Amino acid sequence: MAKKSSSAEKRHRKSEERRLRNKSTKSAVKTSVKKFIVLAHKKDPEAEAALKEMIKKIDTAAGKGIITKNAAARKKSRMQRYFNGIKAAQ
Repeated sequence: MAKKSSSAEKRHRKSEERRLRNKSTKSAVKTSVKKFIVLAHKKDPEAEAALKEMIKKIDTAAGKGIITKNAAARKKSRMQRYFNGIKAAQ
């Protein structure tokens, strides 16, 4: 069996670290989206604060390159439209 080069071992180690870090950020974004949807559906006054928190997390993930800028814009736009529709219905 061939011996791995030290650079390949380091590359693998670092990619694993990045994967775990990216996974936690993606999970935080998904959790904040779910929290916002639940609050907005209940017409809770805290939904606006949850929307702002969600947008902040999405922007952070996009800034780090974990999700693309277009995906971030699309998610924010959809959630803002959802919030505005519920707000208008009240």
